[in-house]
Amino acid sequence: MNQVLQHARRIVVKVGSSLVTNEGKGVDADAIGTWCRQMAALAADGREVIMVSSGAIAEGMKRLGWATRPKELHELQAAAAVGQMGLAQMYETQLRSHGMGSAQVLLTHADLADRERYLNARTTLLTLLSHKVVPVINENDTVVTDEIKFGDNDTLGALVANLVEADALVILTDQKGLYSADPRKDPAARFIDVCTAGDPLLEQMAGGAGSGVGTGGMITKVLAAKRAARSGASTVIAWGREPDVLVRLTQGESIGSLFMAATAKLTARKNWMADHLQLRGAVVVDEGAAARLREGGASLLPIGMIEVQGEFHRGDVIAVRDLRGQDIARGLANYASSEARLLVRKASNEIEAQLGFTNEPEMIHRDNLVLG
Repeated sequence: MNQVLQHARRIVVKVGSSLVTNEGKGVDADAIGTWCRQMAALAADGREVIMVSSGAIAEGMKRLGWATRPKELHELQAAAAVGQMGLAQMYETQLRSHGMGSAQVLLTHADLADRERYLNARTTLLTLLSHKVVPVINENDTVVTDEIKFGDNDTLGALVANLVEADALVILTDQKGLYSADPRKDPAARFIDVCTAGDPLLEQMAGGAGSGVGTGGMITKVLAAKRAARSGASTVIAWGREPDVLVRLTQGESIGSLFMAATAKLTARKNWMADHLQLRGAVVVDEGAAARLREGGASLLPIGMIEVQGEFHRGDVIAVRDLRGQDIARGLANYASSEARLLVRKASNEIEAQLGFTNEPEMIHRDNLVLG
């Protein structure tokens, strides 16, 4: 762990709801103050830090006097709107007390799915960092629809790490890290101190959602580490109340579970495609096309397609699925879904005869395709 965090210059820190709100009691000024002091210390050491903070809904519940998390979307969004005020105010106050500027940034997955908005968000965050300002990011719960039901800030933390090409993602939680099994149920559970992000065994080890305050669990953190690794960011999952955890990690101390990123990383453009959580459509391909794609280096030609699913436009990111329905890749469509349906099982030299024009000989060019 020493060298990974010790050499990290740009770090995304994610803290969970139970830590930020002291198990739902309300925004914990002492805890936030502790992390802000450490972030200031990291900045003084020449590092750039971005905070992804949960807690808006939990703080809103407290301010509204709600004892249990509501299930209705409009109530969740109302709680988020109320709670976001207190959350932003607390970070601003604590960071300012340590001589640091702060900025509130609210994102949705849709912001990162649109190429232009993605680049704008990236430029904004990098500009804030250049001015020594700590961006405090949360999902924009007051305007999202289905994201609020399935989304979690572990995933958002990984998306942000990829967005700014961070060196490391630190997920602070109410657990010490990853165990081979739930230590509360299995006394023989083994602590995982170092592993490789994306190892399928790690997902088997991770259980379901933990506390009743947040929406995540260890599985979302393991998957976040896998996602962050695509852009070369290693991830640490550690106990948020560990004294000086951020400072000690960057000094080379081994704390929590380290998920090492593989050496190969996707280009920024391919990483953007891989980070799409919601896709407009897909094409199903035959076994021969699937095999060529899995081997790498091949484009998807219309002749390999057997079905087109959903409605999408030219330039949208779509999934490529095999005959079993498994996603094997994703990429930028050269043809809209209505056009693609006319090209199923057609050779590239037949495109003009079918459509009256030819954009490209491929459905998805290899330079715009990333394996799943």
